[in-house]
Amino acid sequence: FSFSPQEVVSEESEEESNGVNLMEFSDEILLHILSYVPCTDLVLNVRRTCRKLAVLCLDKSLTHTVLLQKDYKVNKDKVKQLMRDIGKEIFQLNMAGCYWLPSSTIDHVTRCKNLVKLNLSGCHVTSLRLSRMLSTLQHLRSLAIDVNPGFDASQLSSECKATLSRVLELKQTLYTPSYGVVPCCTSLEKLLLYFEILDRSREGFMLSGQLMVGESNVPHYQNLRIFYARLAPGYVNQEVVRLYLAVLSDRTPENLHAFLISAPGSFAETGATKNLLDSMARNVRLDALQLPKAWINGSGLLQHLKFNNPFYFSFSRCTLSGGHLIQRVINGGKDLKSLTSLNLSGCVHCLAPESLFRKAEDDIDSSILESLVVSCCNLRHLNLSAAHHHSSENIGNHLCQLLSRLKHLLSLALPVCSITDVGASVEKPPMTPNLVPQTFGRKVRIGIQTYPRNLADQANQKVESSVFWALMGSLRVLETLEIIGSSFSSAMPRNEPAIRNSLPPCVRAQSVGDSEVAAISQLTYLQSLTLAQLPNILTGSGLLSIGLQCQHLRTLSLANLGMMGKVVYMSALMDMLKHCKCLRDLRLEQPYFCAGAQFFQALSHCSSLQRLCIVSRSGTLQSDAVMSFMASCLEVIMCHMFMGESLTVCKNLQQSIVRSFQAERPALNVVIFPLLHEDLTEVIRDVPMRHLDEITLFKSRVAEEPPNLWW
Repeated sequence: FSFSPQEVVSEESEEESNGVNLMEFSDEILLHILSYVPCTDLVLNVRRTCRKLAVLCLDKSLTHTVLLQKDYKVNKDKVKQLMRDIGKEIFQLNMAGCYWLPSSTIDHVTRCKNLVKLNLSGCHVTSLRLSRMLSTLQHLRSLAIDVNPGFDASQLSSECKATLSRVLELKQTLYTPSYGVVPCCTSLEKLLLYFEILDRSREGFMLSGQLMVGESNVPHYQNLRIFYARLAPGYVNQEVVRLYLAVLSDRTPENLHAFLISAPGSFAETGATKNLLDSMARNVRLDALQLPKAWINGSGLLQHLKFNNPFYFSFSRCTLSGGHLIQRVINGGKDLKSLTSLNLSGCVHCLAPESLFRKAEDDIDSSILESLVVSCCNLRHLNLSAAHHHSSENIGNHLCQLLSRLKHLLSLALPVCSITDVGASVEKPPMTPNLVPQTFGRKVRIGIQTYPRNLADQANQKVESSVFWALMGSLRVLETLEIIGSSFSSAMPRNEPAIRNSLPPCVRAQSVGDSEVAAISQLTYLQSLTLAQLPNILTGSGLLSIGLQCQHLRTLSLANLGMMGKVVYMSALMDMLKHCKCLRDLRLEQPYFCAGAQFFQALSHCSSLQRLCIVSRSGTLQSDAVMSFMASCLEVIMCHMFMGESLTVCKNLQQSIVRSFQAERPALNVVIFPLLHEDLTEVIRDVPMRHLDEITLFKSRVAEEPPNLWW
């Protein structure tokens, strides 16, 4: 929220008339209140209201760390004034994702002479500007930057390189094949690399992953403790990361305790990477591990690696069996209380004793999950999505019953088929006239769905004896929940045309619907919710319950709920949105979605909404309704809509929104485009990475990275 001097004065006068004066609170209480106000408002507005606030707003506890990364109202002039007023008091500055600020804004960071941490990821910074800025920041120890086409390390001054030589933590996002500033950082202890290099240029030419002559064998890893690399899809990204790893394979740092590589698809092991892994097995003890699936599948690597006090494991998309998981990672069920985050997404056999003769749809071995739960009793983040985890009929051994023992879970991702009661899935009820097969065929005309608007009536429909209801009741501190169909795939994959067909849901998932969604409303502290491919949604009645009970909900993502030919939950969704006062991000992916006046009128009740993304094959929109919504919801800075409308309709609406609101909202990012258009990938590449990664592209985000990987 933000303050203006007039608001503070009027509120103070009103409080005095009621016998309560805000200024009579102790300094400690006032400082705590002021810590929730954006720094730009504190320095540029609040401190000008009275003498007491003028002093408090400049307290070291409020100016030591300045966070601008999601202050979407900040502009170049505000940053300039902020740096002029308190630049010398700032020790940590986070401007990550401030894509709307012109590159000249970075020049004002030179006033922050005492900076220790600086995050400029997503900002426009040329090599010359970077050189001038870093030359003045002699105390800098942590840096995050982007390396864009045109970056030239030879333009970095000797003073800049001296600063970089003292940097201990570097986060570098690469949009072009380059070592960036890594060769200059001779004291690195933490290196985070994000590879976002496209295989083709805008002109259609194939890019090469070979680095410029003279840049090879220059990274300095001797002090490295944490190495993390995340690759976007594409061959060039794989080529470039291999060059970064080549130095590591020659000599593994003795203090390395976290080695993480996140690579989609196939990333083959080579002789160099095998030498690296063999060296790690001999010389280091790890606390965090993530490797491409090809490096683990079929190898005895895990048997030889040594672990100290591991806090993060990711075996995403590996064919690791439950037997190997227990024997080689959890040491036969020994104490692993240090483990706080575990990603088993796409590990289809991780809860089975072996994978050789097993089908992916076979029942899990509950004893393996029980060993995991007992050994890793302090798990905070667990991802079991993208697999068929079917429980047997044995009483007390259901996956949900075993997971209910993990009382400290903050985030959880599960496949839809894992939460169903075994009896409900085995004794599948016959299809009713209202149930329509999930295909993209011709629209099916059905009667208007109704649902109970009264919570008491709704409670009668809830199956409170279900294992999923009990699980939700036991996870009282859960903040993030993802329930995703094991065969779900988004219509918007990365760097590819939109998907036109989807796989049918798992048979075990057919009974999951409104009552399971209603069970989620027990999560009082829920902040982020993702529901995808729940086939038995008939009315969406559980959504209203969530809207009423989960008052901290900030992020909501719904995809392919119920039948595919009609949005059966629209009425319930609109009623839900009227209660979501804290909602900031909304993503909807559903064929035939009608973004009309009624929907946007309901969405206008979400007064905190900042980002909206709608993905809908054959979906329609009403331009006037969108414009009215943008005018009434003043916080919205991102509007992405990929629908079935014509290119002309989309372009006209996009231009109208930009013309009407860009001046008042400097961070405004609008993309309205036909979902099935052949140029969709070209449009996507211009979306700011912050929005693309956090909301526009669908993915499971639970345990995606180690907790607190970067500040």
